[in-house]
Amino acid sequence: MRHATVFSSRSSCRPAASRPLFLLTMIHPTVSISPLACVGENVSVGENSTVAPFAVIEDGVAIGARCHVAAHAVLKRGTRVGDDVHVDHHAVLGGLPQDLGFDPATPSGVVIGDGVRIREGVTLHRATRAGENTLVGTKCFLMAYSHVAHDCVLGEGVIVANTALLAGFVQVGARAFVSGGVVVHQFVRIGESAMCSGNGRFGMDIPPFVIALERNHVAGLNLVGLRRCGFSRETLADLKNCYRAVYREDALNFAANAAEALEASVAQSERGRQFLRFFTDTSKRRQFVRPRANGAGTVE
Repeated sequence: MRHATVFSSRSSCRPAASRPLFLLTMIHPTVSISPLACVGENVSVGENSTVAPFAVIEDGVAIGARCHVAAHAVLKRGTRVGDDVHVDHHAVLGGLPQDLGFDPATPSGVVIGDGVRIREGVTLHRATRAGENTLVGTKCFLMAYSHVAHDCVLGEGVIVANTALLAGFVQVGARAFVSGGVVVHQFVRIGESAMCSGNGRFGMDIPPFVIALERNHVAGLNLVGLRRCGFSRETLADLKNCYRAVYREDALNFAANAAEALEASVAQSERGRQFLRFFTDTSKRRQFVRPRANGAGTVE
């Protein structure tokens, strides 16, 4: 810690030796902090973590063990980072929400799980409501220049590719893949293990286990991704039956179709029931992605 520089929002950067000792007690002795980094008051950093030159860590930030904060990365107040997290150059975590009505004095934050990789230029904004957090689950991968807005919730193992944009309150299920250039409207849900194809634009909910593409369209099940996740042939067959039950050509009320399928016990697996229940969640009012008019997106 003798190499660290500590700063306060009320003063310019000053050597650690010029700051009161109690401000430094939450830095583990194995931590390596460049003398050119700026570290705020009451910051905690876990064992064997490193902070590179010109990184900025504001007051009250908590960083876990074995993390790396690269040069010019910024971790703003209210940010909590788990273990084994890599934050690359020019990423900004915990920035103010892009909400014209937001009060910067609101005590909110960002919580990042263990094993997350955050690449160059990623922006991740804190929540808009007092006591709430924008959440990034364990082992997520946020690629360069992607954006995760305020109040988003990302499940375990989510991948958000380069320049993809998630608006406020978006929910992304575990192991979903959001491809490069995708734009997702606020409050949209993306289900578990779904894949959003590159440059897609989505303002409707995307059920789990499917491929979504273009503007609010669905193109069948994400079979390659599901096989990689270890889904059995029996489960895949069940999901195909559930998909056909919902996306019927003769009935476009997908929620009603799913409810009917649940009542008829079409699903023979928990994954199938999970797929159907996504449509019947009465707390959500957004529409669902739909097959293209030419019938593409059917499953065999």
